[in-house]
Amino acid sequence: MTTFSRLLDGLLRTEPGRPLVTFYDHATGERVELSVTTYANWVAKAASLLVEEHDLERGGTLRVDLPTHWLGPVFLGAAWAAGLVVTDDDEADAVVCGPGTLARWAAAADDVPVLACSLLPMGVRFADPLPAGVHDVGVEIWSQPDSFIPWDPPTPDDPALSWAGVTTTQAQLWETAAAGSLLTDGGRLLSEANPASPPGIASFAEPLARSGSLVLVAHADPERLEATYAAERATARFPRGNHQD
Repeated sequence: MTTFSRLLDGLLRTEPGRPLVTFYDHATGERVELSVTTYANWVAKAASLLVEEHDLERGGTLRVDLPTHWLGPVFLGAAWAAGLVVTDDDEADAVVCGPGTLARWAAAADDVPVLACSLLPMGVRFADPLPAGVHDVGVEIWSQPDSFIPWDPPTPDDPALSWAGVTTTQAQLWETAAAGSLLTDGGRLLSEANPASPPGIASFAEPLARSGSLVLVAHADPERLEATYAAERATARFPRGNHQD
């Protein structure tokens, strides 16, 4: 039985410099690579933002309403490091959104923290002012520390996910991920699925649990996927396509 933080700590001890999340946007040409250490720093900053700046507590719920993007795995990890439950509930204790759903969630900013991500390269701030009450992640996250130690650490029995009325504990999430079949131990998974969605959660959880890595592709161009697969030395693909591994 384990937790997200224990898994990540293990990777930091053994393979801190290797890639963990590599993100491509075929529509814009953007490529971002997060090593284990860089990913852990982003998670720590995001967790501190949620807990220290917005007063979320262990057992609270977080809606991660982001498209396919490298910040999805960051905020998933931040939630689990803090003992928060990632949910699809419209009445979550806090919301992380992108430009596409900003208008929807801005209406809730008087009641719960709404943290908006510009999804611009390097996680920078929005170019235009945000609606009243909405927090710009690209402004607030940079002042947060590169390490996060919760005063009330989550346990393996703490809920990690609550989607469609089904609750999954941290232990269940990582046990399932470790037993998954998307890739072998140490493999590199190319995925078009949004990690912050029920269909895509395994595309991030399994590489993390099996000492592998994720190559995440947004706005995938079918004609470029094979080249991306080869360039990144991927060993498996999700969803499974015609590529012969």
